[in-house]
Amino acid sequence: MHIARRIERLGTETAFEVLARARALEAQGRRIIHLEIGEPDFDTPENIREAAKRALDAGYTHYGPSPGLPEVRAAIAEYFNATRGVQLYSGAEVVVTPGAKPIIFFGLMATLEEGDEVLYPNPGFPIYESVIRFLGAVPVPVPLREERGFRMDVADIEARITERTRMIVLNTPHNPTGSVLTAEELEQIAELARRHNLMVFSDEIYSQIIYDGLRHVSIVQFEGMKERTIVLDGFSKTFAMTGWRIGYGLMPTRIAEVVARLQTNCTSCTATFTQIAALEALSERTLPAVQRFVEEFRRRRDVLVDGLNRLPGIRCQRPQGAFYAFANIQELGMSSREFAEVMLQEAGVACLSGTAFGEYGEGFVRFSYANSVENIQEALHRMEQLLARISVQAPPK
Repeated sequence: MHIARRIERLGTETAFEVLARARALEAQGRRIIHLEIGEPDFDTPENIREAAKRALDAGYTHYGPSPGLPEVRAAIAEYFNATRGVQLYSGAEVVVTPGAKPIIFFGLMATLEEGDEVLYPNPGFPIYESVIRFLGAVPVPVPLREERGFRMDVADIEARITERTRMIVLNTPHNPTGSVLTAEELEQIAELARRHNLMVFSDEIYSQIIYDGLRHVSIVQFEGMKERTIVLDGFSKTFAMTGWRIGYGLMPTRIAEVVARLQTNCTSCTATFTQIAALEALSERTLPAVQRFVEEFRRRRDVLVDGLNRLPGIRCQRPQGAFYAFANIQELGMSSREFAEVMLQEAGVACLSGTAFGEYGEGFVRFSYANSVENIQEALHRMEQLLARISVQAPPK
């Protein structure tokens, strides 16, 4: 059977590959601590689950409009406006999709031509580069440096802009590093986008998981940016709804129409009963649960980061958002991939090589702290024991 050559340009998300390997070890009787997958371990709040049950009983089992139910699109626009402190969007500029990834695929497909150059953060979520390549566009990595807190450097962005540059991809709070772009940095990026007539794809899926008194800022809050920006957000991370597969994008009406048409051709629509559940998620009734989630993530962050910084040969900055720690392991003399492999096979701790997020991730490892404090402490204990054994076994220099 012939496989189309364009499939060779399509990448993957290593987290799911490592998860599968960890599950295989568990099937052999090993106890694996999962710090690889970016999935909240909390159950979806009860009021959201009950809303889904009522929706099923009320007959929300049929097709819906391709861009989403009108009342859900309107509620998403209101929620976005409220959480960003703006009055920018209406329901007509929202498209609801089965998970947030289709917004990456459909949004880029709707706006990029072959040969267009796209600047994106590296290390960064691997699906950006995958989709850019698949569409025949050119991915141009912008390195995120530890000494800058893993935030995109505006000078690095500007240095990579050419006459073929079409788009800048932003992700704040950031996966895999947990960095958060400042308002000043976003304003400078907005100025670049306006000056060079560039589009922006702004991934804000972790917008509500942010710590230490910080407030999420979106680039659309700056003058002239709504008209040139596609925003991605969704319900998986904030509301612990990963398995529900429901996300959304906010974008100019003309692009929303095209994205909805792409959805018609691909998935038809997003399941209607999950949209009713999402409507409940956006209500004030869910806010206490979200606040509990974020506070628990903050507690876990501190346990993990403090513990990593006590381990020999490892240092780790304290992330400001999302639920990932990006630890520097360069002093250990192993590649990122070697470190992740030995941790899985010998310590039973599943984590991700920094190179799963791009070439500039070498020397780093991502740990997800979407797991209990008890499991994080056990993972740190296992890592400490393994690193002690490795140190003893290492030949003298």
